[in-house]
Amino acid sequence: MAVLRQDINQNIQRLEMRCDSDPSTYSNLVEILKKEADEGNARKGASCSKAFVWLARSLDFTGALLQRLVADPGQKMEQLVEESYGITLKPWHGWISTAAYKVSLKLLPDNKTFINLLMPKDETDDNLKEHMQTFISLLVPFLEEIHSILILYGLDRLKST
Repeated sequence: MAVLRQDINQNIQRLEMRCDSDPSTYSNLVEILKKEADEGNARKGASCSKAFVWLARSLDFTGALLQRLVADPGQKMEQLVEESYGITLKPWHGWISTAAYKVSLKLLPDNKTFINLLMPKDETDDNLKEHMQTFISLLVPFLEEIHSILILYGLDRLKST
């Protein structure tokens, strides 16, 4: 999960740096996407548009993983991750990213360790499940809006290596 966390942090930092570089021009994410699209830079190099796409996809994966964990907490973590990866990230990954994913499968914590990482002290399994369900219910409509923005700017079909 550290690789995913690092990727998310890098994408957030790229977007924050762009916003900080000129707050009046880049007042929100849509303005950043619009400017990069107008300049023809949205699909090039380390664009903020690409960072936003991969941040959204990482959140798709996170949401799918949490949904599966809530639905079947007894299922092995590897299976939960494989299913979530298959529907969220795999369609967009090239062979290099897919190979990196396969290596990361070997580094997964077991369910109990993962759940303990998510659970605050003195929290019960039922409370954690309720918190995850609330988070998912807030995340899904937010991601739907993000994906409609990505479609609007033609970024919804972006692939990696």
